[in-house]
Amino acid sequence: MQTTEQQHAPARNDEENSPGPIALSGEVSVDDFARVFRQHPGGVSVITADSPAGPVALTATSVVSVSAVPPLLAFSISHRASTAESIRSARSYVVHFLGRDQLEIAQLCATSGVDRFADRQLWARLPTGEPYFPSAPAWVVGTRINQLDAEAASLILVRATESHVDSDPDSVQPLVYHNRGWHHLGRHSRVE
Repeated sequence: MQTTEQQHAPARNDEENSPGPIALSGEVSVDDFARVFRQHPGGVSVITADSPAGPVALTATSVVSVSAVPPLLAFSISHRASTAESIRSARSYVVHFLGRDQLEIAQLCATSGVDRFADRQLWARLPTGEPYFPSAPAWVVGTRINQLDAEAASLILVRATESHVDSDPDSVQPLVYHNRGWHHLGRHSRVE
C-alpha cells in the first residue's frame, strides 16, 4: 500500500532523465536493419501460386492486413528468393496462415532447392486451380491488384476473394518466427 507521501510525490522532470540528443546518420546498415527486425516477431504464412512451370510456394512473415473493406492484404518477397519471379508474375495467390502443426510446411517452403510439391499428400488444388495446403487452419485466396517493385524486393497487394477458417480457431497455436527461430503462441505465452 502506498503512503500519502508516495501518492503525492512531485512529478519528475523528463528533461533531467533524458539521455540527451541522439545523432542520426541518415543511413541504416543492412546488418542493423536486419537486427531490428530479428527482434520483431512475425506470424508465419505460406504463399502459393501457379506458374507456367507448375506450383510455387514460399514462407513469409511479411503478410499484413491492409483493410477489411475492401478485403486487402499485402506481402513482400525478396528478389533473391528462388520463387520470386514466379510469385511476382502470378495473378492469384493462396495465403496460408499457419499454426504449430504446420511447422513442417513452413520449413519446407522456406528451403531453397527442394521440390516443395513433391509430396502429393501435403497439397491439393482449389476448384479455381491454385495449389494449396489443406492442413492450414486458415487461408485466403486473392488476386493481385498492385505491385510495388523496390531495388531488392516487391510488395504485392492482394484483394481477397475467398477465405477459409477452421471451425475451432481457438484450438490453433499460431506459428511465429522470432530471432531466427520458430515459436508458437498459446495459453503459455499470454500476457495479462
